[in-house]
Amino acid sequence: MTANSAAGKPEDDHASRAAAIAELGARVQGVVYAPGDPGYDDERSGFQTAFRPSPDVIVGAANAEDVRLAVEFARAHGLSMSVRATGHAPADASPGGVLISTRRMAEVRVDPAARTAWAQAGARWERVVAESTPHGLAPLNGSAPHVGVVAYTLGGGLGLLAREFGYAADHVRAIEVVTADATLRRVTADGDADLFWALRGGRDNFGIVTSIEFDLMPVARVYGGSLVFDTDLVEAATAAYLAWTENVPEQVTSSISFIGLPDIEQVPAPLRGRHTASIKIVYTGDAADGERLVAPLRAVGPRLVDDLADLPYARSHTIHNDPAHPHAYLGDNVLVRDLDPEALRAVYELAGPSAPMMVMHEVRHLGGALSRQPAVPNAVGGRDARYIVRVVAMIDGADLDAARALQADVQAVLKPLSLGRNLNFVYGDGVAPGPDRVAEVYDPSTRARLAQLKAAYDPGNLFAGNHNLGGVDPDPASR
Repeated sequence: MTANSAAGKPEDDHASRAAAIAELGARVQGVVYAPGDPGYDDERSGFQTAFRPSPDVIVGAANAEDVRLAVEFARAHGLSMSVRATGHAPADASPGGVLISTRRMAEVRVDPAARTAWAQAGARWERVVAESTPHGLAPLNGSAPHVGVVAYTLGGGLGLLAREFGYAADHVRAIEVVTADATLRRVTADGDADLFWALRGGRDNFGIVTSIEFDLMPVARVYGGSLVFDTDLVEAATAAYLAWTENVPEQVTSSISFIGLPDIEQVPAPLRGRHTASIKIVYTGDAADGERLVAPLRAVGPRLVDDLADLPYARSHTIHNDPAHPHAYLGDNVLVRDLDPEALRAVYELAGPSAPMMVMHEVRHLGGALSRQPAVPNAVGGRDARYIVRVVAMIDGADLDAARALQADVQAVLKPLSLGRNLNFVYGDGVAPGPDRVAEVYDPSTRARLAQLKAAYDPGNLFAGNHNLGGVDPDPASR
């Protein structure tokens, strides 16, 4: 809000703000909340429970016009803006500003003849999968079906079929977005090509996206599942996995993850109280070829779980079985040019059984179509990386500083191999990342172009509650 009135009475300013918020609430079809209102706390809460924003105003948008009105309001009152759908990866929990909640905008439409889908800003992948699979089609969704479509896609979108088809952002056809001038635009490769390039990888730095249209893939089933090895085979499974990824075809997308699970009834019996290595596989070829492909991995030794099977794509979420309940966590990642068992052994020593809290760390195999720019290039970074290493520390009841120290130690181990970070897995720790951290997401030329476009499309840095490009030097070489 603007400064106090000339009378200098805080109550006058408060009354003016309350009146403006009430007027906004009367204009939108959704809901508007201020701190203290019933519903405010629920609306600002998301999947990540450790950090919650404290905005001056929340607009629970029901449609694109509500988003436009919220942007118009923020612009008029000098308030910064942020947006969330499911709240999996909030970048900034700083107080103040306007938060747009898009979870009510959840419509999905599938065009089976064109092999495309259209999704509003609050739609989740589970809805797209449900609408697509009856037609023998699959979206480029990630491992967790409860993640929102838009933020995932505009951050890149590293999915179950990634090595064969590339990033989800590579297959976006059109974007509807409200820009800083409170204008709703339909942006495509043929209409505003610069903004179309920037949004696909630059995410919410350039506007609030209200819907996207994207391609669906002709995939009806996959060969997929898990091979889970006990603690005594973790090192052998890791070495075998890295060797195996040297030669697998692009139709295979896979990962190896490491986690210790408590000895409680909610954990499947074979895994209770064990620290395991789990190799997850998705292969679009036939099951017989899949069986031959995984033979070197099965040769490592006995498995606690071996559920590889031919699956309808509608059941692809069972491959990773990501937790669907909201919880507190601190996560980060490193894109690496290569890996060897020694480097992973060092990470395991930090994030394995001796970690100060429950930790999941994972290596995903990249390359294939991920390494190539799509027909219509975009701003997604890290295409030279061969793997991504993710570390997610569960911090319910744990010391946040200890989790931050763990992340820093892992980053230090991998620094000689690092090519930067993947935006989808920069979860944040309640504080907006600084320019140096933002710069790690992009190569220098991409970073410079994004910074220039940010200055052109959002000169006042209205959209600031994110991995903000407003403070990134567009020409660091000139310093």
